[in-house]
Amino acid sequence: MASDVVTRFAPSPTGYLHIGGARTALFNWLYARGRGGKFLLRIEDTDRERSTPEATEAILKGLTWLGLDWDGEVVSQFARKARHAEVAHEMLARGTAYRCFSTPQEIAAFRAEAEARGSYAVFQSPWRDADPATWPDAPFAIRMKAPRMGETVIDDKVQGRVVIRNETLDDMIVLRSDNTPTYMLAVVVDDHDMGVTHVIRGDDHLNNAARQQMVYDAMGWAVPVWAHIPLIHGPDGKKLSKRHGATGLEEYQAMGYPAAGMRNYLTRLGWAHGDMEVFTSAEAMKVFTLEGIGRAPARLDFKKLENTCGHHVAMTEDAALLHELTGYLAAAGRPALTAVQRDRILAAMAALKERAKTFPELLEKAKFALIDRPVAPDEKAAAALDAVSRGILKSLTPRLQNVSWTKDSLETILNEIAAQNGIGFGKLAAPLRAALAGCSVTPSVYDMMLAIGRDETIARLADAAA
Repeated sequence: MASDVVTRFAPSPTGYLHIGGARTALFNWLYARGRGGKFLLRIEDTDRERSTPEATEAILKGLTWLGLDWDGEVVSQFARKARHAEVAHEMLARGTAYRCFSTPQEIAAFRAEAEARGSYAVFQSPWRDADPATWPDAPFAIRMKAPRMGETVIDDKVQGRVVIRNETLDDMIVLRSDNTPTYMLAVVVDDHDMGVTHVIRGDDHLNNAARQQMVYDAMGWAVPVWAHIPLIHGPDGKKLSKRHGATGLEEYQAMGYPAAGMRNYLTRLGWAHGDMEVFTSAEAMKVFTLEGIGRAPARLDFKKLENTCGHHVAMTEDAALLHELTGYLAAAGRPALTAVQRDRILAAMAALKERAKTFPELLEKAKFALIDRPVAPDEKAAAALDAVSRGILKSLTPRLQNVSWTKDSLETILNEIAAQNGIGFGKLAAPLRAALAGCSVTPSVYDMMLAIGRDETIARLADAAA
């Protein structure tokens, strides 16, 4: 049944949440949510030296900002190490694994000899079929018995049929001599125990799939559906790195991209459905398939990202946009909005979000709502406040005292004032922009007046007239 679909995202908390990892999480989330299934989150924190609580917190915050909710509690891989060891010993009992007493020095000597011969050879432990009577009283690792002949086939939903010759796979260690599990074992045990049906991850894990599939077979467990997605490259076609700009998800929030726009853009980054370009996540869930993911690496395009985000800024409800704007200010380390500023921005939001692609652009347009009196005009705006213009503003202020504070009424008054002074409305708009916003590029004067209200409008005009 479709509702039985279970996907997971399993990042390592050794650094920030990479944008590639965020897209992997997004694909897992879309696939599960679109089928009424579950999306689980596991933190692969077995590397105790590099894993940090701060990195884990950054991952959780990043996923929350992106709008990817997960089911149940977050699973810690490290906390399950006893379960991993249990499975390794069960493999021993099944005869699909064996005790290996080879020392690191013996293994290194084997490899050095192979290199000296100019050949590559996988390590073949002399303990694979040894008589238990010959076992020494010494520490041992548990190795899985990999098949020596034939092929291992990965039927991948993205990469197609991938064939690996078994002779190239060694008897990998599943439990070290200090009783700690290896990554290869832990991943399989966790995915099985969590009921994961579809493993959707980066194609840098494709080689791991062959070894992990052997663990499933050794335990008699059902193998999940594999889907290895290409990595994200920079605009130049090379692997994404800091030289291309932002790579961490938190950087994109701090740069002011809206979460819905990021979800839309990341969904289209390597996946396609017909001519769909701008869509909501609910719309994507209905049509998202693994078969729609391309095999070639996707290229990050900041211009396309901005254009996509611009559509979502325009589509988002005003109150929701203000809420996300508040989150952006905190992420960017900028001052929070005052209650007055919030009210003004919300009142003007319909005008502000037109053609604004990011929150910094929106805030630039909202400058008039953020400033306090007295408004200090910039050089270009100040040039519009000559003696004649100040006189016109002075005559305007009494007319605004009792007028109905609607766009139609304000438009009537301003057009009358312009006609009485023998000028077009454009000539009147320039000093009004200077007085209300202190700059020459602003939303319409009507939108600004409605947003800041009658008293503030009259006060700013009076300041400028004086």
